[in-house]
Amino acid sequence: MIYYFLYIEVKFRPEVVERILRVIRHRGFVLYALNMLPCSHLTNNTLHIYITLMSKRSIDVLCEHLNKLIDVSCVVVQGATKNYNRIN
Repeated sequence: MIYYFLYIEVKFRPEVVERILRVIRHRGFVLYALNMLPCSHLTNNTLHIYITLMSKRSIDVLCEHLNKLIDVSCVVVQGATKNYNRIN
């Protein structure tokens, strides 16, 4: 398995996280970790999402589909590794 680290910037909407998780599941990726942070500006409705995924598949197809979602501003692959030990 390969672990992928993604950063996703989205417009805050109640359903946006559900859409992202559905695309991840439908493309055959397994969610390993998820962290969401609101934008620090009060007028900006932006949500920052950091996701760690596991899969044997290439991340390119998933990124294309995530970018097609209407509320997604950007998707950035921050890295990938075959061996990932999470520190608790």
